[in-house]
Amino acid sequence: MLELHCVTAGYQRHAPVVREVSLTVAPGESVGLLGPSGCGKSTLARVAALLHRPDAGRVVVDGTEVRGWRHRAPRALRTAIGVVFQQPRLSADPRLRLADLIAEPLRATGRRAEVPERLDALVPAVGLTPDLLARRPHEVSDGQLQRACLARALVLRPRWLICDEMTAMLDASTTAALVAAVENYRAETGAGLLAVGHDRVLLERWTDRTADWDQLTEGPAKG
Repeated sequence: MLELHCVTAGYQRHAPVVREVSLTVAPGESVGLLGPSGCGKSTLARVAALLHRPDAGRVVVDGTEVRGWRHRAPRALRTAIGVVFQQPRLSADPRLRLADLIAEPLRATGRRAEVPERLDALVPAVGLTPDLLARRPHEVSDGQLQRACLARALVLRPRWLICDEMTAMLDASTTAALVAAVENYRAETGAGLLAVGHDRVLLERWTDRTADWDQLTEGPAKG
């Protein structure tokens, strides 16, 4: 279970973006978090991904309460969660070839030997072609780069996947392809999914249930 209990979080202690929000995702479940831009849902997603320490509240992953954040979180918890962000060009190192971008988490965790096998599996799964792997981010389209970022999120075989506005900048065909890639991965592994977005039609078609931001908070958060 991925559990967020009464989470309050922000970037200035006296001006929280998220106020006392609770949300759970069961193993194998897909949950859509729906809300307008700027409401705080991306901050909550970063808390769920162990990338941002909340000011208050608890985060529990598979029965273990999180005590450390970012690189201070235990490796077993960090690698249990894969994240795809809205803007691939802000989350990809422009110096890396796509092959190295995808393999980066494996190398960071001392699993270099797995790189060829995982690339062979993930490149076709996300809709990339082998000729793109030698290119750098500025040499590919936004859609191709986001496919590589999805592959990077899946390379460690996470039990939980967080997609924060993953398709917001993409066309309909690329959106459909990425959603299909996520669902194929979930069907194979039983991973849980938190999909964050503002497109109600997409989230209601994609996920098992949708949580409306206004229903999770007493009032709209600012920021």
